[in-house]
Amino acid sequence: MNTWLLLVLGLPTANATERMRAWRALKACGSAVLRDGVYLLPDHAGGREALETIEREVLAINGTAYLLTLSESSERFIPLFDRSEEYARLRDDIAGCLGELTDDNALQTARQVRKLRKAFSQLAAIDFFPNPARQLTDSALQALETAISRALSTDEPSSHEETITPLAPEDFQGRRWATRKRPWVDRLASAWLIRRFIDPTARILWLDSPHACPADALGFDFDGATFSHVGQRVTFETLLASFQLESPALTRLAAVVHYLDVGGSQPAEASGIERVLAGLRESITDDDALLQAASGIFDGLLTAFATDEKNHD
Repeated sequence: MNTWLLLVLGLPTANATERMRAWRALKACGSAVLRDGVYLLPDHAGGREALETIEREVLAINGTAYLLTLSESSERFIPLFDRSEEYARLRDDIAGCLGELTDDNALQTARQVRKLRKAFSQLAAIDFFPNPARQLTDSALQALETAISRALSTDEPSSHEETITPLAPEDFQGRRWATRKRPWVDRLASAWLIRRFIDPTARILWLDSPHACPADALGFDFDGATFSHVGQRVTFETLLASFQLESPALTRLAAVVHYLDVGGSQPAEASGIERVLAGLRESITDDDALLQAASGIFDGLLTAFATDEKNHD
């Protein structure tokens, strides 16, 4: 036996704007339509708050509204909340993006996939009785995010399992570090991290090909490099673990880099950071200048995250 929320509405026919506003709010909170003017939700805090708000707004425009609690077997109403068709439409959009993805439109597609990820999150939030369609859609999104990452970065490294050995920054001073040219998020953040916390006088070499890496250079973010993807870690996270760089601010920054490089759980800041870095990459053709500009972004983020932690404490 489950408890349900039942909202019975009577809206003034002359007020089309308020009718549309109420309808949009009911759709956004995931309510099911039992019949015209009768809406149903599982009884949970967020749903009750949403329906109470709609009830107040309808009463304020001289409509009628009754929010009732109903006890009823859950199996009877569950099919009303099946989101399979909505997930299927979202997967069609994902497949369309993947089919049209090229190296030339990868940045534009990256912006589109952020919208698709947001749409998925909104749908998942009102998926009160999940079925395999949710996981299928999430997996399709992750596959698209990985494909975009590879399109943005030719020769994107594959992940491998190995033990990460603790290292001391003092043993890595004044070195040459090498990675692939036209860097994107993981390589930009890793180069910034190297100069900021590991080797302040590091010289960064931008390679036409990983095979061009000099023997005396420390490679990063390509297959066969000294530092690259390990397990679920992207290169930035591998460097953090290798040099034991630990702070809440760096952990938050790592979550952003991880998401923008390989997808997964989206930090709130990721979309804005992606847009800024994408704009820099499109407008700055010199990789040294691009790193300098991106480093200012990472410095600012680190300070902001550290300030958040201090204020939270």
